[in-house]
Amino acid sequence: MIRKIIRKTISVIESEQKSSILSKEYVLENRSQEKKVLELIKKLQPYNVGKDLIRLGAKRDGGYLVPDDLDQIEACFSPGVSTVSEFEKDCFERGMKIFLADKSVDKPKIGLNKNNYHFLKKYIGCYNNEEFITLDSWVNSRNIKKNTDLMLQMDIEGSEYISLLNISDDLLKLFRIIVIEFHDLHKFWNKSFYDIASVCFDKILRNHTCVHIHPNNFEPINSYNGIEIPMAAEFSFIRNDRFSTKSHQESFPHKLDTDNSDERESVLLPKIWYLQ
Repeated sequence: MIRKIIRKTISVIESEQKSSILSKEYVLENRSQEKKVLELIKKLQPYNVGKDLIRLGAKRDGGYLVPDDLDQIEACFSPGVSTVSEFEKDCFERGMKIFLADKSVDKPKIGLNKNNYHFLKKYIGCYNNEEFITLDSWVNSRNIKKNTDLMLQMDIEGSEYISLLNISDDLLKLFRIIVIEFHDLHKFWNKSFYDIASVCFDKILRNHTCVHIHPNNFEPINSYNGIEIPMAAEFSFIRNDRFSTKSHQESFPHKLDTDNSDERESVLLPKIWYLQ
């Protein structure tokens, strides 16, 4: 009987020790991931590059802030067609060719003659078939000159990550301005997701600099370990050869920022994203 009690006691102690070890491993892993998350947030801190930001598109959802450096951009490629395409229409009025792509709609509501834009009924992805096309294949199919400047505006509900992983460096460098709504940013805490997302951001930041971030108020702010992360946010980038000096943006929101929806609570960019 005593032996049984001893064995049971030892078993409980071993179980508690094992649980303690696992808990310590989790804490260490969580701290390691926290360091990575903070490093990525710091990399993405927006900069003032000496160019005013202007708003293109709708007052609410579908409108974006971009650097006022649009002269001689030949074309805007815009995967992800919303219920309105005022951003693309504004680009057209500034002299750009307009290319849109989305498998989920039959045509865009852009308010332009169909001869003034090109629409492809396909999703943007990481391979080519009847439903998907890569960014490289799409741009190359439009006979765009290699030395021209382009704009990329992308909102494809989470598929931006696999699409960016697939894009060539040569094509990425053609985009003078890049505007992308990134989704599921709160999943930075998931190491597998972080590994993919961080590669995508690092790929952009090799030749571009972030100039603006605007949280989409259709999604709330996620807070974990005291670190606040917008669940979805619109990022604006400019190619590095378009400016010579830069300084940290230290005031948000911008005067031209508006909520994506006036029926939901406003979401402000957490200070950790721009004051470090």
